[in-house]
Amino acid sequence: MTYKICSQLEQITYPNLPLAVYREIAAHLRQVPGVETALIPQQSQQFDYGQSQVECLQILYEVDCNCPDRQPVERILNYYARIYGNYQRELIEV
Repeated sequence: MTYKICSQLEQITYPNLPLAVYREIAAHLRQVPGVETALIPQQSQQFDYGQSQVECLQILYEVDCNCPDRQPVERILNYYARIYGNYQRELIEV
């Protein structure tokens, strides 16, 4: 049996989240099979101490299209949302 592999890319942004916490979230997400992450640096030309050093966290899903299991990812994202506040999510076409 062969499975079709799909890729889907999401950008996750937690307003004012510190770099260390973004790294922690990325590390947790990479433990989920079929998930890769990348931290996108802040693009602002002006330094603002209150602003995060990270623009967003990108999550790349490479999963069997017939059976995507996103529950572990949702649990991780929601755990950090309870501590640091809600996040913004944007689906990027790949």
